[in-house]
Amino acid sequence: MIAKFELKGVHTTIDANLQKYATHKLGGLDKYLPRAHRDAAHAVVELKQATKAKEQKKYTCDVTLHLPHETIHVAESTLNMYAAVDIVETKLKIQIKKYKDSHGGGKLSRHLTARFRRNGGLEQLAEEPETT
Repeated sequence: MIAKFELKGVHTTIDANLQKYATHKLGGLDKYLPRAHRDAAHAVVELKQATKAKEQKKYTCDVTLHLPHETIHVAESTLNMYAAVDIVETKLKIQIKKYKDSHGGGKLSRHLTARFRRNGGLEQLAEEPETT
């Protein structure tokens, strides 16, 4: 669960079911973050209802995830608030995976380099004759 999780309702009231649903769906995204960055994560979730007369049935879910070195912002508008939360969760997973690839540390490259060295490295490549 993300330690700092704020849930706000703009032009709408958030009932207990919606609060529980959003907390469950979006609060559990910390498992996709690098372990070193989990404690510093801060999520701000805004659930909005459209104020224009034409768009009275439109709901928006805005999520801003503050992480070390980067801030991720995702927004989605649909006719159902629960659907907006689901779509935002999927988009956030993709963005967090991109963040983890760039800020996750050099663990993967260290493993690949070590495996390359153990298997002979450049000497093995130099000994193989080229076939065409």
